[in-house]
Amino acid sequence: MQVVRDPAAFPHLTNAVVTSGTFDGVHVGHQRILHRLQEVARQSGGPSVVITYWPHPRLVLAPPAAHPEPLQLHLLNTLEERIDKLESFGVDYLLIVPFTREFSEWTSEQYIRELLLNTVGTSKLVIGYDHRFGKNREGGFDYLSQNADRYGMSVEEIPREDVDAVGVSSTRIRRALEAGDVATANRYLGYNYPFTGTVVRGKQLGRTIGFPTANMQQPEGLKLVPGRGVYAVLATTAAGTHHQAMLNIGVRPTVGGDLQQTVEAHLLDFDGDLYDQPLTVEFIARLRDEQKFDGLDALKAQLAKDADAARQHLVGG
Repeated sequence: MQVVRDPAAFPHLTNAVVTSGTFDGVHVGHQRILHRLQEVARQSGGPSVVITYWPHPRLVLAPPAAHPEPLQLHLLNTLEERIDKLESFGVDYLLIVPFTREFSEWTSEQYIRELLLNTVGTSKLVIGYDHRFGKNREGGFDYLSQNADRYGMSVEEIPREDVDAVGVSSTRIRRALEAGDVATANRYLGYNYPFTGTVVRGKQLGRTIGFPTANMQQPEGLKLVPGRGVYAVLATTAAGTHHQAMLNIGVRPTVGGDLQQTVEAHLLDFDGDLYDQPLTVEFIARLRDEQKFDGLDALKAQLAKDADAARQHLVGG
């Protein structure tokens, strides 16, 4: 997949089959659109193109009048995660359009002519049933259909029943993760929810009770952190090795001296140095709530039970 981050550098194509959107999560609803995009591209013999935007439009635009307070934005994917997921679907080109206030003022006519036609060379557009574009979201399937001949571009809309049949949206996935319901989130995503952080030195208290942890510092501040609790996860090190692990998200009430939330992973049956290296975990199951125990012995006993429970969930992982 060729990734282009500047529209001016995009190679003008002929017969391009295009879809566009933020694609946060690249969930199973998005995947239906991507599968259809690839199918149409094969039928037409043209390249497949995904247009997406960065930063997220909500970081640039003011919140709607119904929400005068600043809206807190949590994303399911970092930009690099989104790129990797889109590439896994065999997309030929990914155009990442810088989302600015100026771009948000483009009319639907500008969007079609400047971006879809002049920049990309779109011959067919494949969109979801609720896809909108242009200033104030004025453009959509009806407008495109009515003006298809004028633009020399056909448009196909993925039916509402096809997208809604999977009952998924990025918002639903975020809510599930915030509640710690990683099983539902994974089902909606079609893959295990990932989280990557750089391992930094913490208080190293875990070592004193036989459960050393990798304290994961989040490099991307917008990435959603699931709700507090203990989870069974699969961990991948910078060296590419895979390990069963358990992970705690919370404030460590038994040993912590402050209320700062941490993300800490204990890799089962692993002995090595992970400091200053990226570590990626995939959430598999939530084991329990975070708890405060009556001392380190009680905490150690519970961690042993958590390790057994994690192994049971991760068998075959």
